[in-house]
Amino acid sequence: MGNNIINIGISGLLTAQNQLHTTSHNISNANTTGFKRQEVLQDTNIPQSSGAGFVGKGVHTTTVQRIYSQFLVSQSLQVQAQSQSLDVNYTQIKQLDNMLAEATSGLSPTLQKFFSAVQDVATNPSMIPSRQSLLSGSEALVSRFQALDERMSQMRNGVNEQITSHVEEINSLSKQVAEVNQQILLAEGSAAGQPANDMLDQRDSLISSLSKLINLDTITQSDGSVNVFIGNGQALVVGSRTMSLEAMKNPTNPNNLTLGIVSSGKTIQLPEEQITGGALSGLFAFRNDALDNAQNSLGRIAITLAQNFNEQHRLGMDLNGNMGSDLFQVATPKVISALTNNGASSISAAITDYGTLTTSDYEFSYDGTNYSLTRLSDNTFVSTTVTPSSSTPFTFDGISVTNASLSVGDKFLIQPTINGAKDIAVNIHDTTKIAAAGPNRTGSALSNSGTGVISPGVVTTSPADANLQQPLTITFHAPYDGQYDVTGTGSGLPATNQVYTSGADITFNGYTFQISGEPAANDVFTVTPNSNGSADNRNALLLGALQTKSTLDNGNATYQLSYGQLVSQIGNKTRELDVTSKAQANLLTQTEKSMESISGVNLDEEAANLMRFQQAFQASSKVIEISEKLFSSILQLG
Repeated sequence: MGNNIINIGISGLLTAQNQLHTTSHNISNANTTGFKRQEVLQDTNIPQSSGAGFVGKGVHTTTVQRIYSQFLVSQSLQVQAQSQSLDVNYTQIKQLDNMLAEATSGLSPTLQKFFSAVQDVATNPSMIPSRQSLLSGSEALVSRFQALDERMSQMRNGVNEQITSHVEEINSLSKQVAEVNQQILLAEGSAAGQPANDMLDQRDSLISSLSKLINLDTITQSDGSVNVFIGNGQALVVGSRTMSLEAMKNPTNPNNLTLGIVSSGKTIQLPEEQITGGALSGLFAFRNDALDNAQNSLGRIAITLAQNFNEQHRLGMDLNGNMGSDLFQVATPKVISALTNNGASSISAAITDYGTLTTSDYEFSYDGTNYSLTRLSDNTFVSTTVTPSSSTPFTFDGISVTNASLSVGDKFLIQPTINGAKDIAVNIHDTTKIAAAGPNRTGSALSNSGTGVISPGVVTTSPADANLQQPLTITFHAPYDGQYDVTGTGSGLPATNQVYTSGADITFNGYTFQISGEPAANDVFTVTPNSNGSADNRNALLLGALQTKSTLDNGNATYQLSYGQLVSQIGNKTRELDVTSKAQANLLTQTEKSMESISGVNLDEEAANLMRFQQAFQASSKVIEISEKLFSSILQLG
């Protein structure tokens, strides 16, 4: 009898000791990241049958278990991955927003100063300081375009560096998960299947760190190991084995790093759209949705402004009496051959309509029958079976593809505006070469008796210089019959019996003017070369008018408006990400609090348990003490 009581006391003593150990362990790890509260599960020993019924034989510890909710853990991983993606995207786009919208370093003030310098030349066309101010303003504008583009390129390089760093961290964490899987398997195997709680916490912590970098799913196997999958089910960790990720060059755009998984010695690209959470997702979203569009938009403004200015500048005359030349260097489309292409494949791409340019990139491909040009921003495409050549160009959105020599399956990335801000430059450095004047003058004969008036006229196309410098004479018929004759050298000249309409355009040799009023018989009007145009500002006025002319988005936006739309777009997206990232962070906090309420260590509760288990330990000790006295009493009776 005494022996049974001693055994019962010992069982209670050992169980209380386990409870004290576990409670002490909880208290010690109250502030340990990822630690989940543990508790001792106990059960009664098998009772002993007696004539008076079953007599209890004490207690034993069945296991030490973690207190946690698998549902909340899984939910936390998903919420955390989304929160991290939004945070990273917001952090990146905030830099872009600050740069574009900054009052002094943005493009808008530099554009305004440039056109103010143009207006100054229009006011003082013969003044060298005004012309020098225009050249200085041109250099400042080019520098601003290039500085903004350079900063965006630095952001792109920063994204590539972060992708590389995150991939290395993912590989390291996945190897650690696989190692802990193996350790758990060995530990639980040697402990007859009892859970290795601290190792399980360690593995959960590693998986949590992984979810901050990339969205993942986990599946617990029957042996206790956890398999980790990313993307659309690509295995990252299977038991004690891992698959390595690699930051690889995007096959269609080697300037961008993307995600690949190494399999059988080969790296297979993972589609970026499958990476829907974690820091990598945020980086991809920023680069694809904001950075690419911003750099293309800035480049489009630079290209269109330079081209428009050059076209108008070529229609004017400089101080040397020569027709104007290009003030700016205009960037050409960037064409990138896919890494999988036949090395001999090639195409040529050019901009044929600057007014219809978009901010999208394009993919040109060949499937063996059709040549297709796809606008990547919305996947709109056009196709043809005719091989694009100089005589049969393939055009879409102002882009022309020629000289195509492709193998089946080849692809080319065409970026029409990506280098617009990077490659713009000033070609003219001599103030006398600024073409502020009109190359021709109009006049009326002093002998005219009618009320007809001829306008100053403008150059509307770029004719051969010899034609433009030839004088024109417009003579109204006598007797007056509402018609006139034009004499001179050039296409369509001489022209007789032209019907007169007051204020209507009259165009010869690329020069357009109007005659209004009521001319009389034998009235003569002339168009002659502008032999002394130092004080002439007609072309400078037309150059200045480009500031308010809608030349982008199919004639719906000025340069400032287009830039304002870019700033607004990035600003709105920044505010949107700010709000959504904070909301997601609050959701993550709530989820973590829910987990903490279940798995967290409450020091007050543990202190109370410590006292309770101490009393149980002391009580079991007392049982042993009493059992010893009973046994001694029985011996004395003998």
